[in-house]
Amino acid sequence: MDLHSSTSKDPHLKVIQWEDYGQELAKLLSLSSALQQAQNKKLALQQQLQTLTQVQSESLSRKNELDEISERVEDRKLVMGNMLMQAKVVEEHAKTKEEHLSSEIKSLLVSGTSLSVARKKLQDSGKLLAGEMGVSRLIDLQKMLRVRQQQMISQVAYLYPIKTLMGATQELELDSFPSGSRPGTSSDTVDEEKSRSQGTLTISGLQLNMLPFTQMTFFTDKKQIQRSTTALGYVAHAVSLVALYLHVPLRYPLRLGGSHSYIKDYAPYVDQALLGTAVASANKKCLEFPLFLDGQDATRAAYAIFLLNKDIEQLLNYVGIKSLGPRHVLANMKELYRTFSRLSL
Repeated sequence: MDLHSSTSKDPHLKVIQWEDYGQELAKLLSLSSALQQAQNKKLALQQQLQTLTQVQSESLSRKNELDEISERVEDRKLVMGNMLMQAKVVEEHAKTKEEHLSSEIKSLLVSGTSLSVARKKLQDSGKLLAGEMGVSRLIDLQKMLRVRQQQMISQVAYLYPIKTLMGATQELELDSFPSGSRPGTSSDTVDEEKSRSQGTLTISGLQLNMLPFTQMTFFTDKKQIQRSTTALGYVAHAVSLVALYLHVPLRYPLRLGGSHSYIKDYAPYVDQALLGTAVASANKKCLEFPLFLDGQDATRAAYAIFLLNKDIEQLLNYVGIKSLGPRHVLANMKELYRTFSRLSL
Protein backbone atom coordinates (compact mmCIF):
# COMPACT_ATOMS: atom_id res chain seq x y z
CA MET A 1 0.00 0.00 0.00
CA ASP A 2 2.82 2.41 0.84
CA LEU A 3 4.59 1.81 -2.45
CA HIS A 4 1.55 2.46 -4.55
CA SER A 5 0.77 5.58 -2.55
CA SER A 6 4.28 6.98 -3.06
CA THR A 7 4.18 6.29 -6.75
CA SER A 8 0.87 7.91 -7.03
CA LYS A 9 2.24 11.00 -5.32
CA ASP A 10 5.44 11.32 -7.49
CA PRO A 11 4.78 10.82 -11.15
CA HIS A 12 8.54 10.53 -12.00
CA LEU A 13 8.92 7.43 -9.92
CA LYS A 14 8.66 4.21 -11.85
CA VAL A 15 7.92 0.93 -10.26
CA ILE A 16 10.09 -1.80 -11.64
CA GLN A 17 9.23 -5.34 -11.31
CA TRP A 18 11.83 -7.67 -9.91
CA GLU A 19 12.05 -9.73 -12.97
CA ASP A 20 12.81 -6.51 -14.98
CA TYR A 21 15.33 -5.22 -12.46
CA GLY A 22 18.43 -6.68 -14.15
CA GLN A 23 17.44 -5.39 -17.51
CA GLU A 24 16.71 -1.94 -16.16
CA LEU A 25 19.95 -1.95 -14.21
CA ALA A 26 21.85 -2.77 -17.37
CA LYS A 27 20.12 0.09 -19.18
CA LEU A 28 20.96 2.36 -16.29
CA LEU A 29 24.60 1.43 -16.42
CA SER A 30 24.76 1.88 -20.17
CA LEU A 31 23.08 5.24 -19.86
CA SER A 32 25.44 6.32 -17.09
CA SER A 33 28.46 5.27 -19.18
CA ALA A 34 27.02 7.07 -22.22
CA LEU A 35 26.52 10.14 -20.04
CA GLN A 36 30.05 9.94 -18.80
CA GLN A 37 31.30 9.65 -22.36
CA ALA A 38 29.17 12.62 -23.40
CA GLN A 39 30.60 14.70 -20.53
CA ASN A 40 34.09 13.71 -21.53
CA LYS A 41 33.40 14.71 -25.15
CA LYS A 42 31.92 17.96 -23.88
CA LEU A 43 35.06 18.69 -21.90
CA ALA A 44 37.21 17.81 -24.92
CA LEU A 45 35.09 20.01 -27.14
CA GLN A 46 35.35 22.86 -24.60
CA GLN A 47 39.12 22.51 -24.56
CA GLN A 48 39.21 22.42 -28.37
CA LEU A 49 36.94 25.46 -28.54
CA GLN A 50 39.14 27.35 -26.07
CA THR A 51 42.19 26.38 -28.11
CA LEU A 52 40.51 27.45 -31.35
CA THR A 53 39.35 30.72 -29.74
CA GLN A 54 42.85 31.41 -28.47
CA VAL A 55 44.34 30.58 -31.88
CA GLN A 56 41.79 32.81 -33.58
CA SER A 57 42.52 35.69 -31.21
CA GLU A 58 46.24 35.23 -31.76
CA SER A 59 45.70 35.08 -35.53
CA LEU A 60 43.63 38.28 -35.36
CA SER A 61 46.34 40.03 -33.36
CA ARG A 62 48.96 38.75 -35.80
CA LYS A 63 46.83 39.97 -38.69
CA ASN A 64 46.56 43.41 -37.09
CA GLU A 65 50.30 43.45 -36.57
CA LEU A 66 50.81 42.40 -40.19
CA ASP A 67 48.47 45.18 -41.34
CA GLU A 68 50.44 47.73 -39.31
CA ILE A 69 53.69 46.36 -40.66
CA SER A 70 52.35 46.54 -44.24
CA GLU A 71 51.29 50.17 -43.67
CA ARG A 72 54.76 50.95 -42.34
CA VAL A 73 56.27 49.21 -45.34
CA GLU A 74 54.13 51.32 -47.70
CA ASP A 75 55.20 54.46 -45.87
CA ARG A 76 58.80 53.36 -46.10
CA LYS A 77 58.30 52.70 -49.82
CA LEU A 78 57.03 56.26 -50.30
CA VAL A 79 59.94 57.66 -48.30
CA MET A 80 62.38 55.53 -50.25
CA GLY A 81 60.81 56.71 -53.54
CA ASN A 82 61.22 60.35 -52.49
CA MET A 83 64.77 59.70 -51.35
CA LEU A 84 65.47 57.97 -54.67
CA MET A 85 64.20 60.99 -56.61
CA GLN A 86 66.29 63.31 -54.45
CA ALA A 87 69.28 61.03 -54.95
CA LYS A 88 68.81 61.26 -58.73
CA VAL A 89 68.61 65.05 -58.57
CA VAL A 90 71.71 65.18 -56.37
CA GLU A 91 73.48 62.79 -58.72
CA GLU A 92 72.68 64.98 -61.75
CA HIS A 93 73.82 68.07 -59.84
CA ALA A 94 76.99 66.26 -58.83
CA LYS A 95 77.62 65.30 -62.47
CA THR A 96 77.16 68.93 -63.52
CA LYS A 97 79.52 70.06 -60.76
CA GLU A 98 82.00 67.39 -61.77
CA GLU A 99 81.95 68.56 -65.40
CA HIS A 100 82.37 72.17 -64.28
CA LEU A 101 85.20 71.22 -61.96
CA SER A 102 86.86 69.21 -64.71
CA SER A 103 86.72 72.22 -67.05
CA GLU A 104 88.09 74.45 -64.29
CA ILE A 105 90.85 71.95 -63.59
CA LYS A 106 91.74 71.93 -67.28
CA SER A 107 91.82 75.72 -67.39
CA LEU A 108 93.83 75.72 -64.16
CA LEU A 109 96.31 73.32 -65.70
CA VAL A 110 96.59 75.54 -68.78
CA SER A 111 97.02 78.58 -66.55
CA GLY A 112 99.63 76.76 -64.51
CA THR A 113 101.50 75.87 -67.67
CA SER A 114 101.37 79.44 -68.93
CA LEU A 115 102.35 80.66 -65.46
CA SER A 116 105.36 78.37 -65.42
CA VAL A 117 106.34 79.60 -68.87
CA ALA A 118 105.90 83.21 -67.76
CA ARG A 119 107.90 82.51 -64.60
CA LYS A 120 110.67 81.03 -66.68
CA LYS A 121 110.63 84.06 -68.96
CA LEU A 122 110.67 86.30 -65.90
CA GLN A 123 113.64 84.43 -64.49
CA ASP A 124 115.41 84.74 -67.82
CA SER A 125 114.59 88.45 -67.88
CA GLY A 126 115.86 88.77 -64.31
CA LYS A 127 119.08 87.08 -65.32
CA LEU A 128 119.41 89.43 -68.28
CA LEU A 129 118.75 92.45 -66.07
CA ALA A 130 121.26 91.22 -63.53
CA GLY A 131 123.90 90.75 -66.22
CA GLU A 132 126.20 93.21 -67.89
CA MET A 133 123.47 94.40 -70.27
CA GLY A 134 120.89 94.74 -67.48
CA VAL A 135 119.65 97.53 -65.24
CA SER A 136 123.05 99.13 -64.76
CA ARG A 137 123.52 99.32 -68.51
CA LEU A 138 120.05 100.82 -68.87
CA ILE A 139 120.79 103.42 -66.19
CA ASP A 140 124.03 104.31 -67.92
CA LEU A 141 122.22 104.67 -71.24
CA GLN A 142 119.60 106.88 -69.62
CA LYS A 143 122.31 109.06 -68.12
CA MET A 144 124.04 109.29 -71.48
CA LEU A 145 120.74 110.15 -73.14
CA ARG A 146 120.05 112.89 -70.60
CA VAL A 147 123.52 114.31 -71.03
CA ARG A 148 123.14 114.22 -74.81
CA GLN A 149 119.72 115.89 -74.61
CA GLN A 150 121.16 118.58 -72.37
CA GLN A 151 124.02 119.16 -74.81
CA MET A 152 121.72 119.38 -77.82
CA ILE A 153 119.35 121.79 -76.05
CA SER A 154 122.35 123.90 -75.04
CA GLN A 155 123.29 123.96 -78.72
CA VAL A 156 119.78 125.18 -79.50
CA ALA A 157 120.24 127.89 -76.87
CA TYR A 158 123.57 128.78 -78.52
CA LEU A 159 121.91 128.83 -81.94
CA TYR A 160 118.97 130.98 -80.78
CA PRO A 161 120.25 132.85 -77.71
CA ILE A 162 117.86 134.88 -75.63
CA LYS A 163 119.51 137.92 -74.09
CA THR A 164 118.45 141.06 -72.30
CA LEU A 165 118.82 144.32 -74.19
CA MET A 166 119.42 147.13 -71.70
CA GLY A 167 118.22 150.68 -72.39
CA ALA A 168 116.10 149.82 -75.42
CA THR A 169 114.44 152.85 -76.98
CA GLN A 170 112.07 150.94 -79.23
CA GLU A 171 108.48 150.08 -78.37
CA LEU A 172 108.04 147.55 -75.62
CA GLU A 173 107.39 143.98 -76.65
CA LEU A 174 104.85 141.65 -75.08
CA ASP A 175 107.41 139.96 -72.85
CA SER A 176 108.25 143.21 -71.09
CA PHE A 177 104.71 143.74 -69.82
CA PRO A 178 103.51 142.11 -66.63
CA SER A 179 100.41 139.98 -67.01
CA GLY A 180 97.24 142.01 -67.18
CA SER A 181 98.85 145.33 -68.39
CA ARG A 182 98.76 146.54 -71.99
CA PRO A 183 99.97 149.79 -73.60
CA GLY A 184 97.55 152.60 -73.20
CA THR A 185 96.41 151.71 -69.66
CA SER A 186 96.78 153.78 -66.52
CA SER A 187 99.87 151.81 -65.43
CA ASP A 188 101.52 152.16 -68.87
CA THR A 189 104.13 154.74 -67.78
CA VAL A 190 105.20 152.87 -64.65
CA ASP A 191 105.45 149.54 -66.53
CA GLU A 192 107.48 151.18 -69.29
CA GLU A 193 109.98 152.69 -66.88
CA LYS A 194 110.26 149.40 -64.94
CA SER A 195 110.73 147.33 -68.11
CA ARG A 196 113.34 149.72 -69.48
CA SER A 197 115.27 149.51 -66.21
CA GLN A 198 115.10 145.71 -66.39
CA GLY A 199 115.80 145.56 -70.13
CA THR A 200 114.08 143.93 -73.08
CA LEU A 201 114.47 140.29 -74.09
CA THR A 202 115.75 139.47 -77.57
CA ILE A 203 116.28 136.25 -79.50
CA SER A 204 119.32 136.26 -81.77
CA GLY A 205 119.39 140.04 -81.36
CA LEU A 206 115.76 140.55 -82.49
CA GLN A 207 113.04 141.95 -80.27
CA LEU A 208 109.57 140.46 -80.22
CA ASN A 209 107.39 143.55 -80.51
CA MET A 210 103.77 142.51 -80.17
CA LEU A 211 102.23 145.95 -80.63
CA PRO A 212 101.68 145.53 -84.40
CA PHE A 213 99.84 142.26 -83.71
CA THR A 214 97.36 144.06 -81.44
CA GLN A 215 97.21 147.59 -82.89
CA MET A 216 97.84 147.36 -86.61
CA THR A 217 97.73 150.81 -88.29
CA PHE A 218 98.71 152.30 -91.64
CA PHE A 219 101.79 153.91 -90.06
CA THR A 220 103.12 150.71 -88.50
CA ASP A 221 106.78 150.12 -89.28
CA LYS A 222 107.04 147.27 -91.81
CA LYS A 223 110.62 146.51 -90.82
CA GLN A 224 109.59 146.18 -87.19
CA ILE A 225 106.87 143.72 -88.24
CA GLN A 226 109.41 141.75 -90.28
CA ARG A 227 111.86 141.62 -87.34
CA SER A 228 109.06 140.40 -85.02
CA THR A 229 107.94 137.69 -87.44
CA THR A 230 111.58 136.58 -87.86
CA ALA A 231 111.90 136.37 -84.06
CA LEU A 232 108.73 134.28 -83.97
CA GLY A 233 110.23 131.98 -86.61
CA TYR A 234 113.34 131.59 -84.43
CA VAL A 235 111.18 130.74 -81.39
CA ALA A 236 109.12 128.24 -83.39
CA HIS A 237 112.24 126.51 -84.69
CA ALA A 238 113.80 126.38 -81.21
CA VAL A 239 110.58 124.96 -79.71
CA SER A 240 110.32 122.28 -82.39
CA LEU A 241 113.97 121.25 -81.86
CA VAL A 242 113.62 121.03 -78.07
CA ALA A 243 110.41 118.97 -78.41
CA LEU A 244 112.14 116.69 -80.91
CA TYR A 245 115.13 116.12 -78.63
CA LEU A 246 112.91 115.42 -75.61
CA HIS A 247 110.51 113.21 -77.61
CA VAL A 248 107.57 115.34 -76.51
CA PRO A 249 104.66 115.54 -79.01
CA LEU A 250 103.53 119.15 -79.07
CA ARG A 251 99.88 119.89 -78.38
CA TYR A 252 99.93 122.42 -81.19
CA PRO A 253 102.30 121.20 -83.95
CA LEU A 254 104.38 123.66 -85.97
CA ARG A 255 104.84 123.96 -89.71
CA LEU A 256 108.17 125.69 -90.02
CA GLY A 257 108.78 128.23 -92.72
CA GLY A 258 111.23 130.70 -91.26
CA SER A 259 109.52 134.09 -90.84
CA HIS A 260 106.37 132.60 -92.43
CA SER A 261 105.74 129.71 -90.05
CA TYR A 262 102.36 128.31 -89.04
CA ILE A 263 100.97 126.63 -85.95
CA LYS A 264 98.21 123.99 -86.05
CA ASP A 265 95.17 123.70 -83.83
CA TYR A 266 93.21 120.44 -83.87
CA ALA A 267 90.56 121.62 -81.40
CA PRO A 268 87.05 122.19 -82.84
CA TYR A 269 86.31 125.87 -83.22
CA VAL A 270 82.58 125.66 -84.06
CA ASP A 271 79.67 123.79 -82.48
CA GLN A 272 79.33 120.60 -84.53
CA ALA A 273 75.59 120.36 -83.79
CA LEU A 274 74.94 123.59 -85.69
CA LEU A 275 76.65 122.38 -88.86
CA GLY A 276 75.88 119.83 -91.54
CA THR A 277 77.63 116.51 -92.00
CA ALA A 278 79.92 117.72 -94.77
CA VAL A 279 80.97 120.85 -92.86
CA ALA A 280 81.42 118.86 -89.62
CA SER A 281 83.69 116.36 -91.37
CA ALA A 282 85.71 119.22 -92.81
CA ASN A 283 86.09 120.74 -89.33
CA LYS A 284 87.80 117.58 -88.11
CA LYS A 285 90.89 118.75 -89.95
CA CYS A 286 93.32 121.02 -88.16
CA LEU A 287 93.38 124.78 -88.56
CA GLU A 288 96.61 126.62 -89.26
CA PHE A 289 97.29 130.03 -87.79
CA PRO A 290 100.07 132.28 -89.13
CA LEU A 291 102.98 133.45 -87.00
CA PHE A 292 103.34 136.53 -89.20
CA LEU A 293 101.33 139.55 -90.42
CA ASP A 294 102.14 139.54 -94.13
CA GLY A 295 98.63 139.85 -95.57
CA GLN A 296 97.13 137.96 -92.57
CA ASP A 297 94.53 138.82 -89.96
CA ALA A 298 96.13 140.30 -86.84
CA THR A 299 93.73 138.38 -84.58
CA ARG A 300 94.73 135.05 -86.11
CA ALA A 301 98.40 135.93 -85.73
CA ALA A 302 97.90 136.91 -82.08
CA TYR A 303 96.12 133.59 -81.48
CA ALA A 304 99.02 131.77 -83.16
CA ILE A 305 101.46 133.41 -80.74
CA PHE A 306 99.20 132.36 -77.85
CA LEU A 307 99.32 128.72 -79.05
CA LEU A 308 103.11 128.94 -79.46
CA ASN A 309 103.40 130.04 -75.86
CA LYS A 310 101.21 127.06 -74.88
CA ASP A 311 103.75 124.74 -76.52
CA ILE A 312 106.53 126.37 -74.51
CA GLU A 313 104.42 125.95 -71.39
CA GLN A 314 104.00 122.26 -72.23
CA LEU A 315 107.79 121.83 -72.39
CA LEU A 316 108.20 123.67 -69.09
CA ASN A 317 105.63 121.44 -67.42
CA TYR A 318 107.45 118.38 -68.81
CA VAL A 319 110.50 119.27 -66.72
CA GLY A 320 108.41 120.35 -63.72
CA ILE A 321 108.58 124.14 -64.17
CA LYS A 322 105.57 126.46 -64.18
CA SER A 323 105.03 128.95 -66.93
CA LEU A 324 105.50 132.68 -66.32
CA GLY A 325 102.20 133.36 -68.06
CA PRO A 326 100.55 133.34 -71.50
CA ARG A 327 102.01 136.76 -72.42
CA HIS A 328 105.69 136.01 -71.89
CA VAL A 329 106.99 134.13 -74.91
CA LEU A 330 110.69 134.96 -74.73
CA ALA A 331 110.70 134.91 -70.93
CA ASN A 332 109.26 131.40 -70.91
CA MET A 333 111.76 130.32 -73.56
CA LYS A 334 114.62 131.77 -71.53
CA GLU A 335 113.35 129.95 -68.44
CA LEU A 336 113.32 126.73 -70.49
CA TYR A 337 116.96 127.27 -71.54
CA ARG A 338 118.00 128.08 -67.99
CA THR A 339 116.25 125.00 -66.60
CA PHE A 340 118.12 122.65 -68.91
CA SER A 341 121.42 124.34 -68.27
CA ARG A 342 120.95 124.17 -64.53
CA LEU A 343 119.24 120.83 -63.96
CA SER A 344 119.82 117.33 -65.26
CA LEU A 345 116.91 115.70 -67.06
